[in-house]
Amino acid sequence: MMTSKRENIGELEELVLLMVGVLGNNAYGNAVVEEINSQADRSLTLSAVHAVLLRLEKKGLLESQVGGATKERGGRRKRFFSVTGKGMKVLEDIKHTRNRLWNIIVETN
Repeated sequence: MMTSKRENIGELEELVLLMVGVLGNNAYGNAVVEEINSQADRSLTLSAVHAVLLRLEKKGLLESQVGGATKERGGRRKRFFSVTGKGMKVLEDIKHTRNRLWNIIVETN
């Protein structure tokens, strides 16, 4: 049983954090939205995902940096996100807990 205090995150925060990890170096707002809509069969807006990205960054689970401006984006720059060590630890803890619970379900059925 874990005795350390774990950062609790909601289901949407977990999903966004996972998708940033999946996208690696290409994790920016629109890409995260598209990946969630495709991989998780969810329909989320950019504003909803952006709010979660910023919240996860504030919690120290993500970090971001601004990329260069491009002509395709009218000179605007993309903010790229990456999972921090703390964010990976949270995801690993969640995975461990879920796997443990699934194993109990399998054993009791």
